[in-house]
Amino acid sequence: MAALQGKVAVVTGGASGIGRASALLFARNGAKVVVADMSEVAGAEVVREIEQAGGTAFMQTLDVRSDENCAALVAATLARFGQLDIAFNNAGIFAAPTLTEDQGLALWQRMLDVNLTGVFNCMVHELRVMKERGGSIINTASIAGIQGAYGAAAYSASKHGVIGLTRSAALEYGKYGVRINALCPGLIETPMTVGPDSGFNDKMINAGVKGSALRRQGRPEEMAEMVLWLASDKSSYANGGQFVVDGGTTA
Repeated sequence: MAALQGKVAVVTGGASGIGRASALLFARNGAKVVVADMSEVAGAEVVREIEQAGGTAFMQTLDVRSDENCAALVAATLARFGQLDIAFNNAGIFAAPTLTEDQGLALWQRMLDVNLTGVFNCMVHELRVMKERGGSIINTASIAGIQGAYGAAAYSASKHGVIGLTRSAALEYGKYGVRINALCPGLIETPMTVGPDSGFNDKMINAGVKGSALRRQGRPEEMAEMVLWLASDKSSYANGGQFVVDGGTTA
């Protein structure tokens, strides 16, 4: 039987990168998937791919900074599928490297609003549903959440916060059968790191590759395999953990 047969999964930031790869893998493993993203066009394309492969999915436009949007996401999931078993809170942003003194309050607040408060907003509504029947929540943190990140103080602080939030909620909701874990990717080849809209330059990419024991960037599909494991019953005793997938960068 497929690992997620009969399950319903929500993926935020599901239109690209790790979110897209995870949404597609979830569907291939039997889950009904809600693709949530600010980009309606790109999200609809992921839904189309899932449906063409025989899966079931729908797109929900989402800005994780809005509590109302996050409440509507969970409500729409229940209205369409009647349950919520898995939540991959993956939406996040990065910015070009800047010394801490020059980052400014606006950048600091934006990082926290999307990367940390956005996860909190989603979790509040997911937990209220999941505590009735259990479930699995995976929050995207980063290796910058377990160590410093030069030129990225705001980003690193937001990801440290995600890990603290994950650990605390895991302690509270384990008794309800809800498992909550954090994914900590290293340098992954996604739109956040590659392309004109990324916060990374060639020097940063090359340094990241050299810093990895595997001497390469990771692929979104490799992250999705860890997310699938955490979402499935195969990880039934994993709770409150930080799962580093970085090619050996932090080793």
